[in-house]
Amino acid sequence: MDSPNGNGADVESANGANGSGVTDALPPPPPVIPPNVEPVRVKTEIVEKKNLRVPMARRGFGTRGQKIPLLTNHFKVDVANLQGHFYHYSVALFYDDGRPVEAKGVGRKILDKVHETYKSDLDGKELAYDGEKTLFTYGALPSNKMDFAVVLEEVSAARTNGNSSPNGNASPSDGDRKRLRRANRTKNFRVEISYAAKIPLQALANAMRGQESENSQEALRVLDIILRQHAARQGCLLVRQSFFHNDPSNCESVGGNILGCRGFHSSFRTTQGGMSLNMDVTTTMIIKPGPVVDFLIANQNVRDPYGIDWSKAKRTLKNLRIKASPSNQEFRITGVSEKPCREQTFELRNRNSTNENGEPEISEVTVSDYFCNVKNIELNYSADLPCINVGKPKRPTYIPLELCTLIPLQRYTKALNTFQRSALVEKSRQKPQERMNVLSKALKVSNYDAEPLLRSCGISISSDFTQVEGRVLPAPKLKMGCGSEIFPRNGRWNFNNKQFVDPTKIERWVVVNFSARCNVRQLVDDLIKIADSKGIQISPPFQVFEEGNQFRRSAPLARVEKMFEDIQSKLPGVPQFILCLLPEKKNCEIYGPWKKKNLTEYGIVTQCMAPTRQPNDQYLTNCLLKINAKLGGLNSVLSVERTPAFTVISKVPTIVLGMDVSHGSPGQSDVPSIAAVVSSREWPLISKYRASVRTQSPKAEMIESLFQKNGNEDDGIIKELLVDFYSSSNKRKPEHIIIFRDGVSESQFNQVLNIELDQIIEACKHMDASWNPKFLLLVAQKNHHTKFFQTSSPDNVPPGTIIDNKICHPKNNDFYLCAHAGMIGTTRPTHYHVLYDEINFSPDELQELVHSLSYVYQRSTTAISVVAPICYAHLAAAQLGTFMKFEDQSETSSSHGGVTAPGPITFNQLPKLKDNVANSMFFC
Repeated sequence: MDSPNGNGADVESANGANGSGVTDALPPPPPVIPPNVEPVRVKTEIVEKKNLRVPMARRGFGTRGQKIPLLTNHFKVDVANLQGHFYHYSVALFYDDGRPVEAKGVGRKILDKVHETYKSDLDGKELAYDGEKTLFTYGALPSNKMDFAVVLEEVSAARTNGNSSPNGNASPSDGDRKRLRRANRTKNFRVEISYAAKIPLQALANAMRGQESENSQEALRVLDIILRQHAARQGCLLVRQSFFHNDPSNCESVGGNILGCRGFHSSFRTTQGGMSLNMDVTTTMIIKPGPVVDFLIANQNVRDPYGIDWSKAKRTLKNLRIKASPSNQEFRITGVSEKPCREQTFELRNRNSTNENGEPEISEVTVSDYFCNVKNIELNYSADLPCINVGKPKRPTYIPLELCTLIPLQRYTKALNTFQRSALVEKSRQKPQERMNVLSKALKVSNYDAEPLLRSCGISISSDFTQVEGRVLPAPKLKMGCGSEIFPRNGRWNFNNKQFVDPTKIERWVVVNFSARCNVRQLVDDLIKIADSKGIQISPPFQVFEEGNQFRRSAPLARVEKMFEDIQSKLPGVPQFILCLLPEKKNCEIYGPWKKKNLTEYGIVTQCMAPTRQPNDQYLTNCLLKINAKLGGLNSVLSVERTPAFTVISKVPTIVLGMDVSHGSPGQSDVPSIAAVVSSREWPLISKYRASVRTQSPKAEMIESLFQKNGNEDDGIIKELLVDFYSSSNKRKPEHIIIFRDGVSESQFNQVLNIELDQIIEACKHMDASWNPKFLLLVAQKNHHTKFFQTSSPDNVPPGTIIDNKICHPKNNDFYLCAHAGMIGTTRPTHYHVLYDEINFSPDELQELVHSLSYVYQRSTTAISVVAPICYAHLAAAQLGTFMKFEDQSETSSSHGGVTAPGPITFNQLPKLKDNVANSMFFC
């Protein structure tokens, strides 16, 4: 179909930047900073030092616990030709007029054409291409520099339908054939291939012995690129090392015309047991293919096209790919027109009529008239709606909305709402046995043994799950009120007929009700009664403040302000505690303003509840767990916490830190990240914590304010936490500092060791130059693809299962721990990496410490999947994140995030908490 301005759009695919995660191009020049503006971002490059810290080597293996045979989703890989070499080549693509090819996704088609046309010139070599600027072969090409010219029919650069056979040779479906029936236009390309490096496969054997090098990492990268190329030839959507076929049976709706699409992760790993292929089931979010109008109606939850918010639609649609009727031509959306179709005009050249200069007559026509009169397409409803723009900024190309259909396999990267997240979890869970069956079938269907490049370097992949030996650690004994003790069973315990170990007392408190539908008086009576059975003495509330009907439709902040006016007018002083009843369980807009008002302006501890019906005893007990912890009490502690028996923690003053950074939604490049660090207090306890939370540069993963020099003072996070530890622990400075860091990948370990740990040491030295505490630093990872299965049971592995052999790192000190009881789906273990240990824990002592810290989470009566300090850091960042109302300036749903203008990004710091709540577990 000709577009209204007579120009077709450039053809691009949805695949974004270099899929392998490696950028070959030089970085852009640094932004020019205006005078007198100081950039906010701190320097996070590792400065050159003589002795950079590296992750420590394993000192031994744990022995405690009952042995258990397990299977894991790692498949053994044999490499026969370890004497061979991969050759790395740089690829440059040009149009025939010398312009570089910038369109994404077309590279694979060009290189496939080169391979097909010049097979003999390439010495019959198979090519592994990353889709960008890098190419690998097994064995050298005939020449170090090679030039090729190829001709491509100008078809879409998008992927095929995703249902091709594994060898990629299936014929196109009828729909695909129709898509190709267009004016037979061709484009000429020139391809330059230049030798860059030689990678010995022997480096893989060295890596399996623990001798990692740049060559071994490159060799693994080559193998992963081969897997990506294999999936790309089957028409899959590629998301790093995960691959998704266009198969409707793999998709489940989560609401708003968004689908959870099930696919597979595949990557090669070097382990103690040799090389393995780690394969797992994974899910990504895609947009439901079909008419664009249907997607917008469902996505915005409106009744018809006339209710669509077009400013929001413009952000949502940008960069999505559509097929236009009736030509089946594909375009990428660049925006929407400012006027409706019947008013939006463009200049039409009339080739049948010329002016006095012999040039075609130009007339101005509306888009709807053009389609009706020139194309003979009658528009049913879209004449009164904006057009879809698929052109360039200065040369728009308009297509009426009703002629546009979204094509399959387009990622949706905007944040899901609470209901969509719940639906996704519900629909993507798989029991262990089901997951094993799906993976076995997927490995068979993927047919990796037929991949020519893997074959040529002698790689064969076992079809059997790897057998490993795990150990089940016994649960630690817990102490409750009145001297009672309990051993949790299956990672769970309860407070039936038991009291909290350190119950609080609530005397001055009130209830506020923001229009929740429940019997407030009954709720208060039940809460007081159950609290009494747990040892908490609660006096009757001073008053119940009910929101007036006239305020229910006011803005959230106005509702909060009005409620506080009422409280202040009727109370003699500031209450100790406020119980707040909210009208909605999820996404309640009052929550953020309410928490901010209480914690930063008044220093009041508050507990929110959203009872959809009259709460039962279990619901109220769960609320009391949080209330007691927030007000300084403790629900249960490890029995060994107050005795010298607990490894070295009770013998030597020890502080435990949990560190995490949370970021804005995908595509929000201008929203500050939030860094949270929690620390234990009142040594020898390791069950009581406080938090320090700061904003920092968007998407910055390293915490920037651990040590923050301000003149001669340190305003950083670590000083704040160390001062609290000192004052709450009988004026003792910690001699041991144990750090749990969450949310960093293996490529960032050196930064954690050499930037963050340096800042923490500097903060200690700034307080006392002669003070030399010893450090233990661990990273916890949940975002990995290793799972474990019992050999003799269809159930999940039991809580306390630990694995530190066979599939762990050949040299570094790491282990997997499933501390919790996996009740739904398949248990995801936490992967702990011990990066640094000056305290010299034995493997058993360290593993027991980590296991025990999964039992001190005050909000629940179950062991949790990751240590409590990290969970608390998540909670603190999330709660203070609700204080800040950032404008959602980038709601793009394409696979390209928003782009930030050069220059320093300024952002507001979080408001300071009042002193009386800053040291509390307000986040609990």
